[in-house]
Amino acid sequence: MRFIAPPREKVDSSVFLRPPLSEWREFSQLVETPDWPGVDALNSAADRSGLPGGAGAEKWRFVGQTPALLADGLHYERRIAERGEIATREGNWHDLLNALVWLRYPELKTALNARQVAEIAVAGPKRRTRAQCALTHFDEAGIVVLLRDPALLALWDAHDWHGLFWRECSAWSDGRIAVHVFGHALLEHALKPGQLLVGKALVVTMPQSGNVDVDSRGSFAAADQPVAALADAIRRGELLNDPQELRPLPLSGIPGWHPDNTVESFYRDAPCFCPLRDGRRYPAPFPLA
Repeated sequence: MRFIAPPREKVDSSVFLRPPLSEWREFSQLVETPDWPGVDALNSAADRSGLPGGAGAEKWRFVGQTPALLADGLHYERRIAERGEIATREGNWHDLLNALVWLRYPELKTALNARQVAEIAVAGPKRRTRAQCALTHFDEAGIVVLLRDPALLALWDAHDWHGLFWRECSAWSDGRIAVHVFGHALLEHALKPGQLLVGKALVVTMPQSGNVDVDSRGSFAAADQPVAALADAIRRGELLNDPQELRPLPLSGIPGWHPDNTVESFYRDAPCFCPLRDGRRYPAPFPLA
């Protein structure tokens, strides 16, 4: 069933106080105010954030997705690559949240775009390769997980959700594991209170020493190096060649991310905590060099 986001005026403001949306509060003027921002406001935010230029364009820009724009016949991804134009529907949550991801993670977004364009050149605009499916899954529902404690990976491999989230609840605040939401569809689903969110993860193993601050805007600076490394690997075709590379992670299990996960029975009863399928194995995490 297709998800329909609530109208802007009907969004419960409490959703902006709980992850994942609480971790995007620097964009509050774009998402929490009564009026929809236009593409001019998004481009002003891009200028402030230093959104990088693209091949064949002086700068990536958000442009209104109008019939006149679509008359050029270009595929969405090719238009970005060739003209630097990110087609954006005004008054649309999905496209607005996609724009926010461009503002925060331009390296990852440009890497995905480059790979999509390369795949389209091989398979054509009407077919989808396994790599395109993986790239799209990550674009829509992706998360970057920074992992310092390898013992947590064994719990995750086994879908021991009770162990990963309940018994090891402190790991989610002491820096042993940290999640950064990338997929704009995940952010859109979070607009409805109580949604059971499941992300599709690329996992980066980090040095066990040090700490990751997961409680402030500064936490995203901790992801700069791994995000850049992931972007390079994606661009080179070393990652996201098949959807099976992505690990599911029920984000609603992370302490503080869902109002019901303060009781132990949640990890037994909530439908997002699926058992491991027979024969399912996950690839090793991406090691940060």
